[in-house]
Amino acid sequence: MTKQTREELATRLGFLLLSAGCAIGLGNVWRFPYIAGLYGGAYFLATYFFFLVAVGLPIIIMEFAVGRASRKNMGNALHMLEPIGTKWHKFGCWALIGSTILMMFYVPVSSWLIAYCWHTASGALNLPSQEVAGFFGTMLSEPVPMIGWSLLVVAIGVGVCSLGVQKGVEKCVKLLMLGLLLLIIVLAGNSLSLSGAGEGMKFYLAPAWDRVMEAGFFNMINDAMNQAFFTLSVGIGAMLIFGSYLNKSKALTGEAVYIVGLDTFVALMAGVIIFPACFTYGIEPNAGPGLIFITLPNVFNEMRGGEFWGTLFFIFMSAAALTTVIAVFENIISYYMDVHEWSRKKATIITGISITVLMLPCIFGFNIWSSVAPFGEGSTILDLEDFIISNNMLPIGSFIFLIFCTSRYGWGYDKFLEEANTGEGMKFPRYLRFYLSYILPAIMLFVFLQGYSRFF
Repeated sequence: MTKQTREELATRLGFLLLSAGCAIGLGNVWRFPYIAGLYGGAYFLATYFFFLVAVGLPIIIMEFAVGRASRKNMGNALHMLEPIGTKWHKFGCWALIGSTILMMFYVPVSSWLIAYCWHTASGALNLPSQEVAGFFGTMLSEPVPMIGWSLLVVAIGVGVCSLGVQKGVEKCVKLLMLGLLLLIIVLAGNSLSLSGAGEGMKFYLAPAWDRVMEAGFFNMINDAMNQAFFTLSVGIGAMLIFGSYLNKSKALTGEAVYIVGLDTFVALMAGVIIFPACFTYGIEPNAGPGLIFITLPNVFNEMRGGEFWGTLFFIFMSAAALTTVIAVFENIISYYMDVHEWSRKKATIITGISITVLMLPCIFGFNIWSSVAPFGEGSTILDLEDFIISNNMLPIGSFIFLIFCTSRYGWGYDKFLEEANTGEGMKFPRYLRFYLSYILPAIMLFVFLQGYSRFF
């Protein structure tokens, strides 16, 4: 087969929005607000920002550097850059395995959001507060409609990716991201105009040590680090692939700072949208994962023009989820194109079929396989898949990138630094070598083991 010509992104804005779109997703707008509420507002935010800068930012720069230097997906990048005789290429399949497992539950959850767009706009969710939880449970208990909504998400993902990097992925994600940012401003402005805005923002941003102690200090540390990995999608080569489509005109540190900043802005603004509304209408703000699907519909039902604002909110949520779906689908497709030298058409078809089949256990876990409880009563197949990704593949994959880019037995710090600092803009400091080689691995290992001891 003729070797594929490497595609490139058309613009720097496309790279920034595409990478940010991969990072911005359910981790920002679903997971972040309820975890922030659980762990005492400002205390969690401070811990999260620490891990974002001290752990997440260096790893995302390393992924970009490996991608741009190799011009390959993770499947071939490590093989191309590793020292002769080493076995780093054995980790190349991490991108395919991690991205596929992520989509096994990410696609169904994204479909919940699109379904809620429809149900909110049609008025089907305009119910008494005690019936909203039942509506959500009933929706998940019906496998056929849930498969239908999930197939729509798969169709969007493979449809966009089939058009190529510039005409499909870059163009579509740019539009989704610009629309998402506009919706954030509109929704946040509306929430801050509500009577409970002051109380809601105090709950969100003011330090509350009692909530930290109630939920567990070390639990907060572990969740803050996992959130930093999850929100940036680092560790499974999802950022590496966009680095491989990037030219060498800009140094990578400044680009990564923009992306992390945009990702953090969206996460913070999600809380600004949610908590003032909760306090205005007397809805419990720390309702866990049900915050989006049970709590907020009750808020919109109380609000004047609630169907309009609710529909806008779930469009915003859906856009955030779809940017990640498209980006991760591209990572899977590029793996097949690079490693197996398949055409984009063939890789796209295989990806669509495989995700369609593999997403079924997550969907069935809420209905015909609801008796399957991997972690005991009340747990689901989704919880298992999320645990594999959030507590294992993302942190382990990030650790692999860290060692590969700092060890003389890997690509090495000097080569990483040369690639990261090629081009105009902010440079990565050479003096961080000791921190990255010794302190950061120890931090990551400690928090990883602490998370396992907590979980089991």
